[in-house]
Amino acid sequence: VADLALWYQDNSLLLNVTKTKELIVDFRRAQQQRTYTPLRINGTTVDRVSSFKYLGVHITEDLTWTTHTAALVRKARQCLYYLRQLRKFRVSLRILQCFYSGAVGSILSANISIWFGNSSAQ
Repeated sequence: VADLALWYQDNSLLLNVTKTKELIVDFRRAQQQRTYTPLRINGTTVDRVSSFKYLGVHITEDLTWTTHTAALVRKARQCLYYLRQLRKFRVSLRILQCFYSGAVGSILSANISIWFGNSSAQ
């Protein structure tokens, strides 16, 4: 990490430590609770998180997709409300299909190649 901070400095770049997050993924089978030294960049401690959103994908420390799929479902349900409103106003089927594929379909298929293979049905 120190080399990365030095590279940033050498190339006249500024690393925003307040936006930097640390996520620890540890699948070792030890029963005891592990302690990790806090990550420090330029004297500032980096926040440790259990999950974060990167390029629209929610990543968690246990690498499950429940947080991500729950967020997708919540977002898709919000769009389905508007689809129901359009149907209530007797909009043509073609416009309803266009709205669905543009709004709901795009939400459900965004980054699907990353998360779908490891998701589990619930």
